[in-house]
Amino acid sequence: MSITRGNPPGMKNVRATVYNHFVRIDSPKSLIFISGQLARDEEGNQVGAGSMLEQTRQCIRNVERSLHAAGAALEDVVWTTVYTTDIREFRQIVAAREEFFKDKLPTSTMVEVTHLSEPGMLVEIQVIAATSSPTP
Repeated sequence: MSITRGNPPGMKNVRATVYNHFVRIDSPKSLIFISGQLARDEEGNQVGAGSMLEQTRQCIRNVERSLHAAGAALEDVVWTTVYTTDIREFRQIVAAREEFFKDKLPTSTMVEVTHLSEPGMLVEIQVIAATSSPTP
């Protein structure tokens, strides 16, 4: 499988530590779609009440756990969609993402929404990953 990540010439990526403008995948063995993950612990309890940073970290941990169960890892993520209830907290979301996504950056879209599925939830993250690893 070949994955090319990058940014078109003449199109500046102003957040180059968080995402790429494009990801091209040639001949993946598997595509993995992870449902939107909220800031819940193993028991389903809300984590990080009132903290966009902590909730984003927990969302990414849950994404990572789902990826591992499906036979993939964070570096296999090629697409992220982030839903947030307060776009003004954008820097907190970026800070958490930079802790987990180091170099093989996915594409990314972030959208502000009025509410998520549960009161107190501030962020939800869904991803698509591509891997050439065998099924777990």
